[in-house]
Amino acid sequence: MQLTTFLRNGEPRLGLVDGDALIDLNQLDPHLPADLRQALAQGVDFHALARAASGAERLPLAQQSFAPLIAEPGKIVCLGLNYFDHAKEGGRDKPEYPWLFLRAASSLMGHGQPALVPRVSERLDYEAELAVVIGRRVPRHLPQVKALDYVFGYACFNDISVRDYQKRTPQWTIGKNFDATGGFGPVLVTADDVPPGAQGLRIQCRLNGQVMQDASTTDMIWGVAETIALLSDAMTLEPGDVIAMGTPAGVGQSRTPPAWMRAGDVVEVEIEGLGVLRNPLQAQPH
Repeated sequence: MQLTTFLRNGEPRLGLVDGDALIDLNQLDPHLPADLRQALAQGVDFHALARAASGAERLPLAQQSFAPLIAEPGKIVCLGLNYFDHAKEGGRDKPEYPWLFLRAASSLMGHGQPALVPRVSERLDYEAELAVVIGRRVPRHLPQVKALDYVFGYACFNDISVRDYQKRTPQWTIGKNFDATGGFGPVLVTADDVPPGAQGLRIQCRLNGQVMQDASTTDMIWGVAETIALLSDAMTLEPGDVIAMGTPAGVGQSRTPPAWMRAGDVVEVEIEGLGVLRNPLQAQPH
């Protein structure tokens, strides 16, 4: 099952993707929250909704505008250096523990929405990533063997980074939280339609049609289950929380010359079975 968050008359709605069509779930059930995080927190049975949607109105998917899949996650936990080759190209050995940082909701944008090139930097870089969405409250100190039971679904994420700001401090927070730099979408594929832990999926980033990153999620150092178990030692993961699982080699800063993104570019993240997240680059408005 594939879900999305789209805009109808300027307002976010939850949609069920059916091939090249979209069913407005809020039209089907007016009591359904239009926010996926709230719906997950309420324990909405999306599979039952999907079964009830057989005769519902279908909208052309290609004509819709999209919002971030979850507009305001309670937490966006991101992993750095979680692919062997990416750690190597950055001149680092395999970390002994995941390099973790947080993103803010204000950094997110949906599929098709412009990513903003900041006025204060020319070093804007792409990072194709797998996003994990938590479906129910994760107990503390969760055994790894149970971790995947708490995953609702998976999606594409672009952890766009402002590299010079990222490197100004030992913590990466500032360079990872510029407005409209976290692409998230276009669809959320439920865990039952994805291999366990989203293993073995091809992940690519393309800049203006040129392949810049091309790897497999099998190459992650810490998989989804281990990451959830490690996080549960420190924090309570809740419905609608998002984990961005890190990026493979091929980022712009590691190329000669560096491949920085500029206004007018188009960046795409594609993960096998999870769709294509596409965002044009636009200069930050004055």
